[in-house]
Amino acid sequence: MEDYLQFSSNARLVLNKRYLTKNSKGKVMETPRELVERVAKTMSTVERRYGATRETILSYQQKFFDMIANLEFMPNSPTLMNAGKELGQLSACFVIPVEDSMDSIFDAIKSTALVHKTGGGTGFSFSRLRQSQSMVQSTGGVASGPISFMKVFDAATQAVKQGGTRRGANMGILRIDHPDIIEFIRCKETEGAISNFNISIAITDDFMEKVLNNENYDLIDPHTKEPVKQLNAKEVFDIIAECAYKNGEPGIVFIDKINKDNPTPHLGDVESTNPCGEQPLLPFESCNLGSINLTVMLKDVAGSYEVDWDKLKRVTALATRFLDNVIDANKFPIPQIKENTLRTRKIGLGIMGWATMLGFLGIPYQSQEAIDLAKKIMSVIRETGKDVSIELAKERGVFPSWKGSLWEKQGIKIRNATITTIAPTGTISIIAGPTSSGIEPNFALCYFRNVLDGEKLLEIDPSFEAVARKGKFYSQDLMRRIAEGESIQQMDEIPAEVKKVFKTALEIDPIWHIKMQAAFQEYTDNAVSKTINLPNKAVADDIKEIYMLSYKLGCKGLTIYRDGSRKIQVLTVDKKEEVSSDKPKERQKFPKTRPEIITGTTTKVSTGCGNLYVTVNHDQDGRFFEVFTQMGKAGGCAASQLEAVGRLISLALRGGIEMKVIVEQLKGIRCPSPSWANGKKIFSCADAISRALEKCGSLAVVKTEKIAPPVEPELEVVEASKSLVMAAVTKKRVFSNIVGVCPDCGFALRHQEGCLLCDACGYSKC
Repeated sequence: MEDYLQFSSNARLVLNKRYLTKNSKGKVMETPRELVERVAKTMSTVERRYGATRETILSYQQKFFDMIANLEFMPNSPTLMNAGKELGQLSACFVIPVEDSMDSIFDAIKSTALVHKTGGGTGFSFSRLRQSQSMVQSTGGVASGPISFMKVFDAATQAVKQGGTRRGANMGILRIDHPDIIEFIRCKETEGAISNFNISIAITDDFMEKVLNNENYDLIDPHTKEPVKQLNAKEVFDIIAECAYKNGEPGIVFIDKINKDNPTPHLGDVESTNPCGEQPLLPFESCNLGSINLTVMLKDVAGSYEVDWDKLKRVTALATRFLDNVIDANKFPIPQIKENTLRTRKIGLGIMGWATMLGFLGIPYQSQEAIDLAKKIMSVIRETGKDVSIELAKERGVFPSWKGSLWEKQGIKIRNATITTIAPTGTISIIAGPTSSGIEPNFALCYFRNVLDGEKLLEIDPSFEAVARKGKFYSQDLMRRIAEGESIQQMDEIPAEVKKVFKTALEIDPIWHIKMQAAFQEYTDNAVSKTINLPNKAVADDIKEIYMLSYKLGCKGLTIYRDGSRKIQVLTVDKKEEVSSDKPKERQKFPKTRPEIITGTTTKVSTGCGNLYVTVNHDQDGRFFEVFTQMGKAGGCAASQLEAVGRLISLALRGGIEMKVIVEQLKGIRCPSPSWANGKKIFSCADAISRALEKCGSLAVVKTEKIAPPVEPELEVVEASKSLVMAAVTKKRVFSNIVGVCPDCGFALRHQEGCLLCDACGYSKC
């Protein structure tokens, strides 16, 4: 058990599936301890190139090991996966330039494929591409525009698995003054369109001022740099808010604010960010990220918790050195990225566990006290990191492009052009957990998750559990009620002061989400990744108000998500092959005639697509006669296909085909979104129907006066792993951002910082 270190069972599950080294047959060949040793050794070895002794190298190796093993700090996923291996690509964030030529566009696609192959995410600005229908001088033809080329990038991404395990993530950005801006804003209105991209609008200060004044603004031809048209700024602003209201996209980035803080303006303007928006980068730059776990930055003083400032400073200092070493240990996917990354040596040190820390401290997320603490914590991290980077510059030299930078103008010799970034920490917060993600509020205080063999495990936010035990209102029954979707705000047994502290994301006023993001942004060099949660009843005007507030408070960008606005995106319905009906009529067998009155049973089955109701009717002799299926709204694609399946099963039954033959044909058919029911995996809707039919078949009484008894509710009980999804579509909805079911493990899938995230197995898709 020592090899597991302090990793939770959930963390071990994620490590085993996605991070530990495997052989060619997929067998895990590494323990969690060996992973941490591999990472620590790789980063400490960098010290040798700067003249460190063997003793110093071993000392840092032990310090790096302890920092990760004690869950105090986690580097970004590529570092955990690839450090010390042949691949050796350690960065998470990349920006690839796209110039207005075929050569540049397809060179960018090639570079993107190489980055995705090594586990990185890519951002692009398509603002340099000329607008659609504009003249191409070299050919005499017309340009197809940025959106058409985004679709080419999207298709390439679909073809290349990221790090061999998942699809790559992209950010597509277009300036607000590009002539194709309206088409870009609306390009993802149809759900599933350009599915491997998040999109954001690069909004200028001039545009925001024209929105406030209800004025027109110019659209600029990116090729000639001349105005070609005018639009009303307020009307365009309304369209952005309308689309974000519908499904959370596009996001926005305040590009002038980003460039105001660009530490190396002499190298050019920042035009794009990484896929989740927290890392603005110059063309062909990359950045490696890491996060401090605030949950363990506390100390117990006379029975109450306080921030351990000394520990926070110590971990910050060590993590800053670690991230600088990552740059030197990195094996970059293409030469241009290596060159541009080394010249600025940007790092991004952030945090996770903010909501959990507040819970231990008894501070409501939606309070000025939390805002003040956020500023203090981030300022300590930034100043400590800066001091360490200054010391590293004395040991190793300043970053190569220091001359001409803002740092030179301040007279500060420093090793890294940027120090701090607040990234989403979906998977690494699972590994370092239990702890909350990034600076987000808790999406749920308790929830069930599935582990192997159908076992269900109750996950509880550690601060809430500690408070519940201390306040003597903890019970398994209470925690299960919360996990099933009941809000503590309606529970009489929970004290009012606890309710005030432990509000989940949807129970917090969106204004406080913005205030919190702005507080952290004040002391963050790069940007802050955060989802601004809105209740389903919010309107587009609420979104416009939030945009304005974020602009005024100095945020660099934001993502809006109105609860319930996005459907299950990971589900795909393949087109079925047309069934040939060219058999001779004389060979057709006509089914039995349906009696006027018929009886049967209905079974509710929880599938990865939602609740499926399977009705099996019997004739007067007790024989199976017909099957009806129902799921979702009439007229929907899933409902229509299930109706077709039901009709064909009924035709088979009435034509004399035995039930067991039909079950054999349907059983085991797979789709991208499996689920679990009482320890059994439901692979698809077809598989679910087979289970219901099989159960009915085992209970049916043939050729008797009695009809088969109702099916026992084995499949009717909604399994624990689906409790979040089901609560999300009922009046009990308190869980935030539930958009579907994880295709890997069947757990609830959440929308966070522009990504789909599974808290159980670490699956993510941006």
